[in-house]
Amino acid sequence: MNLSSPAVKRRVDRLRATGVITGFTARVDPAALGQHTEAFVEVHCEANMSPSALRETLAGEPEVVAAYTVTGEADALVHLRATDVGHLEATVERIRANPEIARTKTIIVLSRLITRGD
Repeated sequence: MNLSSPAVKRRVDRLRATGVITGFTARVDPAALGQHTEAFVEVHCEANMSPSALRETLAGEPEVVAAYTVTGEADALVHLRATDVGHLEATVERIRANPEIARTKTIIVLSRLITRGD
């Protein structure tokens, strides 16, 4: 398909206007930022902690890449990136300092097998 630049721009503009394209991103290598340690943390909350309160707690941590409410034993799964294990430990300890968080379980990533874009 050979489209002119203006035709491509019109098509992209239309896809943005209809919500098919929601934005554009740049992929950054975490190691280039010194983030050599990656982990997933299961967060178990006290019964009275709402998802919005947990979101507020986690949003203040720059090491949090993503966070999800999940089914199963844990209330949430949090993806973290840190410079090293000590930095990771300090981050998990800050998260655990919230009295509404009952406990956490940390799983450190050894290597990435598959990475796909969002």
